[in-house]
Amino acid sequence: MTQRRPELEIKDQRPKTKVRRPKDKSMSIITEVIQSTKAIIQGMGLTLSYIPKRKQTVEYPDEPITVQPRYRGQHLLHVDELGREKCVACFLCAAACPSECIYIEAADDPRPAEERTGVDERYAKIYNIDYGRCIFCGFCVEACPKDAITHGYNFELSVYNRADLLKTKDDLLITKQVQSKNYRVAFSDEDVDSEYKVV
Repeated sequence: MTQRRPELEIKDQRPKTKVRRPKDKSMSIITEVIQSTKAIIQGMGLTLSYIPKRKQTVEYPDEPITVQPRYRGQHLLHVDELGREKCVACFLCAAACPSECIYIEAADDPRPAEERTGVDERYAKIYNIDYGRCIFCGFCVEACPKDAITHGYNFELSVYNRADLLKTKDDLLITKQVQSKNYRVAFSDEDVDSEYKVV
């Protein structure tokens, strides 16, 4: 014979809390309407407080934008005072580029120094930068021993065709590059804390 266990009583161990029930449903609706109206008025008050303040929007291209002196725009390939290219095709910029967007082909120019394309016998026959890959980090500028490449202030790089993002040497040479017209560079002593400054 098997013994039967007495069934254990399971008691609710949770603390007893009283649930507040509104005495009148119409009172709770009125309270909700008042609280909602109060929140809307506070939000609209904050929104309306910004109306008389100065606007931070630049009406580009009608107004010029201000860029900082350290702004990194489209690259520039520099030339010396005689108009000869400074780049000696050392490939240091391409090696330093983390996104591998720089492509260079070197060529030798055995002509006399006055007739050469570049400042040295070796020059970049092909110098391409793919702006679809470029991250504007500035490593190429830091790596260049001849100061042949720098960042300019040209920021208008938007195109309709992805292939147009590939810029050749003719696009990058400082003597041939078309610069953005609607910008100004801030003065070195000017505090530029945002993109907007009164010109």
